[in-house]
Amino acid sequence: MITMDDVIREGHPTLREIAEAITIPVPEEMKQLGEEMLQFLINSQDPEIAERHALRAGVGIAAPQVNVSKQLLAVHLPSQDEEDDEPEYSVIMVNPRIISHSVQQTCLPDGEGCLSVDREVEGFVPRHKRITVEYVDLNGHSHKERLRGFPAIVVQHEIDHLNGVMFYDRIDPENPLALPDGIDILGAN
Repeated sequence: MITMDDVIREGHPTLREIAEAITIPVPEEMKQLGEEMLQFLINSQDPEIAERHALRAGVGIAAPQVNVSKQLLAVHLPSQDEEDDEPEYSVIMVNPRIISHSVQQTCLPDGEGCLSVDREVEGFVPRHKRITVEYVDLNGHSHKERLRGFPAIVVQHEIDHLNGVMFYDRIDPENPLALPDGIDILGAN
């Protein structure tokens, strides 16, 4: 079981590497790691399990964050409807790449956080509002998905990890709370 002890923190060199592509068919150890990463996210969102194992809640994790420099990520977004047990979006992606994106940008109203960053970083993180991502699943099947809003933001954050980019690299260092022209704050009308 992955715990916070397995998650490397900012300053670790692996977080700045460009992750290697994974061979297809997906090797067993990568399948297992992908499943463990997804289970970590599910566990981190369960208050009882999270407290028992001192897990910080997360919605996405990339293999470099557990010190494996491979193109593998997991995302688990719980349903916004408390009556619904099905997640809004839950996926393990192998070798993901964004093949197209909107010109329009968006950002989260309270900025972004990261399991590998133990401090609060203030500032808006501009992201594409819509993306099309291609990836392979653990069984070696290819997928192409269009994502928008929060799922698109989370996937972009995790793909950044595969390219050695931290979310705060995207914040304007001169004026972190300045909104770029034409950007849309997610959830704002």
